[in-house]
Amino acid sequence: MNNKPEILSPAGDMERLKMAVAFGADAVYLAGKQFGMRGGVPNFTDEELARAVQYCHGRGVRVHVTVNTLPHEQELAALPDYLRHLDAIGADALIVADLGVFRMAQKLCPHAQLHISTQAGIVNAASASAWYELGASRVVLARELSLAEIIAIRKATPPQLEMETFVHGAMCVSFSGRCLLSNYMTGRDGNRGVCAQPCRWKYALVEEKRPGQYFPIGEDDGGTYIMNSKDLCMIDHVQALLNAGVNALKIEGRAKSAYYTAVITNAYHHAVDAALAGKPLEAVWRDEVMKVSHRNYYTGFYFETPTAGQFYEDARYVRDWQVSALVLSCEENGSAVITQRNRFWKGDTLELIAPGRAPQPYVVERMLDENGAEVDCARHAAQILHIQLPFCAPPYTILRKEVAENG
Repeated sequence: MNNKPEILSPAGDMERLKMAVAFGADAVYLAGKQFGMRGGVPNFTDEELARAVQYCHGRGVRVHVTVNTLPHEQELAALPDYLRHLDAIGADALIVADLGVFRMAQKLCPHAQLHISTQAGIVNAASASAWYELGASRVVLARELSLAEIIAIRKATPPQLEMETFVHGAMCVSFSGRCLLSNYMTGRDGNRGVCAQPCRWKYALVEEKRPGQYFPIGEDDGGTYIMNSKDLCMIDHVQALLNAGVNALKIEGRAKSAYYTAVITNAYHHAVDAALAGKPLEAVWRDEVMKVSHRNYYTGFYFETPTAGQFYEDARYVRDWQVSALVLSCEENGSAVITQRNRFWKGDTLELIAPGRAPQPYVVERMLDENGAEVDCARHAAQILHIQLPFCAPPYTILRKEVAENG
């Protein structure tokens, strides 16, 4: 098997897909309008799925389609035509969790590989091997496994069976994402892609004879976020994952921004290159994962006890950087057309994030509007501006600004 692990990046819509491809993803995972575990993102229509596959295949990138909800009986009627469509457009793999969906996909989407979702909760070699015997080519291991357990499973399973693990992104307090809390509290079923994330909410106790009096579950009067998890980050341990025999490194975040997709994909792309070359990870790529919106990081279940991942103080994100603009086009001399996303001013120091490059500081010296008039501030959303960059920047180059603002 190929020693280079696949970097698998999330794509909630076409912009995020293009960012993932530009910044080094070997494969993307996405969903149609049904049967995917992220109902709160745009996702892809049938026509958009076809265009996404064509776009990725034209650039040597694989497309994995999530069909990993646990569909109820009344939802199954729409599945056969959807599976036939995925086969017709050339989807490379389907990520499934339900055995019935798995069998249906084998018959109706025979040209795609079948990957078993983390929703299946695979935590031992017997389960992994059983799925392989049924026809799966890859298993996405449960997030609750330690690195030592992954090594043991790898040794006890057929070498042809690929193993995928999550390396970055949000974690869930429930086991492998199987949770009824959202369904119970809001009527939105997490197992059908519409989780309201009540595990992130703030809780206190109420005693039945004293209604209206709230007692914090903690050591102060601020209450506590008893089920709120930190975010996973394995940027410093890619070599250990490769040594364990992991074939694919999965980045969580179909609901995250295109900027997040670009930066995190870029960081892990360079981390894999460093690991394969036997070199230490450069500090710049460790710094990069801190420059997206994130919760406090930890290494999940790989090395630590489960309690190390809970964060009781709040459910806020760390947001110290924001996207200022995206490059639309650029000439050889660095003369660029950009579209503004957040305000910035003449004289500001921005950072340029371009595919294949380390971040580069850049001082905004001059900006022209669409009419050629000089402006001092980019104020309006989607404003088109002309600026001079220090190098020829391809489309999907990002300009960002430090804002030192926790959201």
